[in-house]
Amino acid sequence: MSPELGAEVTRLREQVATLHSELVRYGLVAWTAGNVSARVPGADLMVIKPSGVSYDDLRPANMIVCDLDGAVVEGDLSPSSDTAAHAYVYRAMPEVGGVVHTHSSYATAWAACGESIPCHLTAQADEFGGEIPVGPFALIGGDDIGKGIVATLSGHRSPAVLMRNHGVFTIGKDARAAVKAAVMCEDVARTAHLARTLGRPVPMAREDIDSLYDRYQNVYGQPGASSATP
Repeated sequence: MSPELGAEVTRLREQVATLHSELVRYGLVAWTAGNVSARVPGADLMVIKPSGVSYDDLRPANMIVCDLDGAVVEGDLSPSSDTAAHAYVYRAMPEVGGVVHTHSSYATAWAACGESIPCHLTAQADEFGGEIPVGPFALIGGDDIGKGIVATLSGHRSPAVLMRNHGVFTIGKDARAAVKAAVMCEDVARTAHLARTLGRPVPMAREDIDSLYDRYQNVYGQPGASSATP
């Protein structure tokens, strides 16, 4: 590994370790469930959380470096049980630089019902460009989850998918953007659920959704800063 690549891996170990604390801060995970990964730019590598390790014990040094087939390249611990799914997404979607998985309560409840989240909110139009779709059921451990993520999100504006009977997977241009999508997915899912309990949510016109999405993705925020950064 070149010094430049080594420095980038070190940076991503630090970033991925820190971003896991955001999952805890926003209440998106319980116990040791959930994971964040980041693609290493310029190399067929990714950095991902170790399996079954407490969030309190996650450190840059115990993040795992894997190749894009899921094989461990650096690290003394076993990688996340979702490693094969993350790896498949990176192989199939070269534009993706970060992947996140959570079992956040409200979004996962929609996944348990096998129901997409319709777009009834401006915040959802901004971030997701329409509905948050449901992906197929797949067992944990192999790359079937990854195949379902890719099949559902390819050509879709949403960076989040509700994998049926499982939970949430999000993608982004980097790991931070994927974490933001996971936070926003749970926020939207909670509000959509509350709206359903109150009555019948009011539909939004497709042209309004498109306009909101374009504004948020291309105009919102400070010049030169991405809206993917909170």
